[in-house]
Amino acid sequence: MARQPRQAMIAGNWKMHGTIAEACSLASALRSRLASAPADREVVVAPPFTALAAVGEALRGSAIALCAQNVHWETKGAFTGEVSPAMLAEVGCRWVIAGHSERRQLFGETDAGVNRRARGALEAGLRPIVCVGETLAERDAGRCFEVIERQTRAALLDLGSADIQALCIAYEPVWAIGTGRTATPGQAEEVHAVLRRIVAELAGKEISDHLRILYGGSVKPDNIDSLMAEPDVDGALVGGASLEAESFARIVEFRR
Repeated sequence: MARQPRQAMIAGNWKMHGTIAEACSLASALRSRLASAPADREVVVAPPFTALAAVGEALRGSAIALCAQNVHWETKGAFTGEVSPAMLAEVGCRWVIAGHSERRQLFGETDAGVNRRARGALEAGLRPIVCVGETLAERDAGRCFEVIERQTRAALLDLGSADIQALCIAYEPVWAIGTGRTATPGQAEEVHAVLRRIVAELAGKEISDHLRILYGGSVKPDNIDSLMAEPDVDGALVGGASLEAESFARIVEFRR
């Protein structure tokens, strides 16, 4: 029997952009603009923490899901500046980003920490988008696949098959984040195929076949169609282009 196609996901990471009013305005514009978007793809937005509750209200009843940009693994405690999985679930988050390249590069997050965040999220009923990706120096040194494999195996350590089935992986080459450079569709596909092989070894081919693997790294309206034409690219984690409703809507409405 032929495998059913994976549902595409387009996730907008708003990063540290937007007051509550600006975030709600963008959410309302997206809700209106995407009301007739194709039903065969999932749309997710990740506003700043301060705007999560308000954006959740603005999106209530729509098909657009709410996502947090980060999460701590503990349920409560003396962790100044952190936000627990239960707090995110309470404001309506369904998804959380774990291990974004900016968190790794700028704030020293480790592979082990990404695993703890993913496990904490899953225990609270949230679904992680686990990010992996190599730096330019690592790619130039021929270490891309080595880095990807290390990060992926560490992030999924001790997760059962059901947990792996519940998450997504996002491949984010660090050299393409916010630089205007994008991995070619062929480069993205090559890494995504490696990721799918690793997941098959960890959780079995059936789960690997259904796992959604997103590409993130300067995704724009003018390159989304070619990226989504690749067989192992199941969606996109979008940064700057998600901050304008028409731009993000065109990405959601990609054409294969």
